[in-house]
Amino acid sequence: MELHEYTQYDAVGLAGLVARGEVTAAELAGAAQAATEAVNPLINAVVESWPAEDAPVPGSTPLAGVPFLIKDLAVSMRGKRVESGSRLAAGTVAGQDSFLMRRFRRAGLVTLGRTATPEFAYSTTTEPVLYGATRNPWDLTRTPGGSSGGSAAAVAAGITPLAHATDAAGSIRVPASSTGLFGLKPTRGRISLGPDADEVFNGLAVHGGLSRTVRDSAALLDLIQGPETGDPYFAERPRRPYGEEITRDPGRLRVGLVTTAWSGRTVEPAVREAALAAGRLLESLGHRVDVAVVDLGVGWEEFVLANARLWSVNLVRWIDGFAGASGRPVDESTVEPEMLASYAWGRGVSGAEFVDALDVRNRVARSVGACFDAREVVLTPTLPEVPVALGTYGRGAEDADGLGWLEHLFHRSPFTAAFNVAGTPAMSVPLAGDPATGLPVGVQFAAGYGREDLLFRLAAQLEQAAPWAGRRPAVWAGAARGV
Repeated sequence: MELHEYTQYDAVGLAGLVARGEVTAAELAGAAQAATEAVNPLINAVVESWPAEDAPVPGSTPLAGVPFLIKDLAVSMRGKRVESGSRLAAGTVAGQDSFLMRRFRRAGLVTLGRTATPEFAYSTTTEPVLYGATRNPWDLTRTPGGSSGGSAAAVAAGITPLAHATDAAGSIRVPASSTGLFGLKPTRGRISLGPDADEVFNGLAVHGGLSRTVRDSAALLDLIQGPETGDPYFAERPRRPYGEEITRDPGRLRVGLVTTAWSGRTVEPAVREAALAAGRLLESLGHRVDVAVVDLGVGWEEFVLANARLWSVNLVRWIDGFAGASGRPVDESTVEPEMLASYAWGRGVSGAEFVDALDVRNRVARSVGACFDAREVVLTPTLPEVPVALGTYGRGAEDADGLGWLEHLFHRSPFTAAFNVAGTPAMSVPLAGDPATGLPVGVQFAAGYGREDLLFRLAAQLEQAAPWAGRRPAVWAGAARGV
């Protein structure tokens, strides 16, 4: 299969070819491997590749036979390395499939490699020391976002049509915005994190995916959602498949427009205009859009402090665990400076302070959740700025402690983390571009707990009204020579 043929299809389209016998899963895997060879040297998105292990039955699922990539974090594939982007964890091999990996296999996805992540997913850029910076296919001097930046760059460049991602403060939506993709963060409890964890970052983190089309993300969530034995809680199962929801009209929605960040930081004019234009598009589709104020329930400084406590205490456990397993020291030779600072700060968080942080999580979840009593959807910019140049993300935070690093991370992405703390679904939709640079600009839409159905209906309507499928980055596997 020629690369220009392979890349013109989304995942559901490729699975359809396999189901009809027009191409085999092995041929698709070969095309994905050729795409990796063609563009990965430029973008550094895939940190390890391997031959296909699975041979799904054609037509057995809406994604059977589709090439796939997993993030180098939080998902385990038996016999494969999972290093969390860290020198401390380098060489760690998974002894078993995680629950999610089993679901990927049952979904018929053919996993061919793992993608880059910043160390311990503790950043919204993907520039780890372990494997080096991942580059944005739209501009190789810019970040693709993070922490799922490797998956985003790979999908945006056409290596695979969709890939695994995680999100604890925006790590699906930030790279989706940065690379022109669709990315939906599911509801807390929608996808199992087991068996090695019941929660990650105390309920802030979730699994999901990144795709070029809405229907691919809908199909993926249909196949991987639902509880596993031992999960501490789970979201109510959807009333109908998300793949069906995207064919349904969303109705006339009440939408709250928010363009001022809770942190008060300035939003670039082109980004603000993208959000306003999205509001005008919604009005043209019959929705009611009003300027809104969404109350976090706590002040911004208290919000950041609580997140820093939750993040850094979890980080201490991870680092100590990897150090114990590997026998390596915890120092500059194994851990990056920002993580060392966060590790040291986290070790000083008391039990009472940790419980206080959980109380903040509760207050934010109640307050943000209540905003959906008056409206169905909240619209914001995904990011306050276009993707920044590689090597500049950490400027101004070189000497920060653990709290200072989280303040910096949330300064870079002030619109996304609230919905992680609240546990509600949110998505970034690639509706705009920056006129000055040509870089993609995503717009975020959030809904109440368990309402991915509503977001998928709205996303499909927006995709039809303002299609983005024809946009291509500078680095695109479909422009390379096929096999």
